[in-house]
Amino acid sequence: MELEHMFEFINPTAIRIKGTRVGIEIVIEQFLNGADPREIQRLYPNLTLEQIYATITYYLFNKKKIDVYIAEGIKQAEAAYEEQLKNPPPGVKRLMKIKAELEAQGYYSE
Repeated sequence: MELEHMFEFINPTAIRIKGTRVGIEIVIEQFLNGADPREIQRLYPNLTLEQIYATITYYLFNKKKIDVYIAEGIKQAEAAYEEQLKNPPPGVKRLMKIKAELEAQGYYSE
């Protein structure tokens, strides 16, 4: 089945639904959580039913490959998050300092 024309293969960790900024993992996650195509369209109204069905079909025909793709994406996102925690941007550092000062003064607690 030739469905690749429905997607943009940006790089090994980014496959988008053509004409959108929506990654296929978004639709697949909803599908795996039990949402039917019309529910997915209600959540993402910029997607057509054709795009949603094509994404689900592509997943079902390429399950092993796409499961690896999704797992790698999660792994990369977690690594990026850990790296950001180790070396936050200057604005985040400033907010962390303010939070620590407020906690020390008893104004803030989780």
